[in-house]
Amino acid sequence: MRVPGRIRCPLSRGHTIAFLAAAACYAAVLAAVVTGSGLVRLDWQVALFKPYKQWPQARPVLDAFVIAGQRGPTALAALVWAGWRGRRTGSLRPPLVLGSALVLLNASVGAVKILTGRLNPQYAQTPGSAELLHGGMAFPSGHTANAVVVWGAVAYLAGRHRRSGALVACLMALGVGLTTVYLGTHWVSDVLGGWAAGALVLLTLPLLEPLIATVSASVSARAAVYSMGR
Repeated sequence: MRVPGRIRCPLSRGHTIAFLAAAACYAAVLAAVVTGSGLVRLDWQVALFKPYKQWPQARPVLDAFVIAGQRGPTALAALVWAGWRGRRTGSLRPPLVLGSALVLLNASVGAVKILTGRLNPQYAQTPGSAELLHGGMAFPSGHTANAVVVWGAVAYLAGRHRRSGALVACLMALGVGLTTVYLGTHWVSDVLGGWAAGALVLLTLPLLEPLIATVSASVSARAAVYSMGR
């Protein structure tokens, strides 16, 4: 029974729990980095271990694979796919959803990068330090967050292929994150933060669906009127 005056949450209970869990994980990783906890010690242990020197034979392959998390190439490829998907379904929803996800990603991850100013491992100056407020852009890992969001958004839009798409998205996000640690371009905590930051963006997308539907309908209506007037 619907209670008059109650504001209905647009997310399911499970979705809300997932969103809160991702936010809590993100906050916990950030707090661990800021306070210089054991996670920062782990960061240094892995960085000084230099995985790329321990297993150099994997480096050529992983240098190429990490491009799967690079924003420019993956975003462009995904936008092309979303345009094709939208044309096939006769809807602007796919490119609008993907575009919204990319805007949220850039704004949220970019803001935290600027605020923390963390240096990447190869530019670290003080052993044992979290390397914060030095003008760096390490935390959270942009490659990792981008892999989560781009591949996750494609899975979100994949229709009947959503489950298999979600599996591929998880594997790509996991692989890209671990690859950045192997290459020494990010700390372990950067990757943990990137996974959480990307998950938050994906979990926000359902909240934008009403606005996306309104914009899509408005653009379609304007296009119909324009075509009739020609």
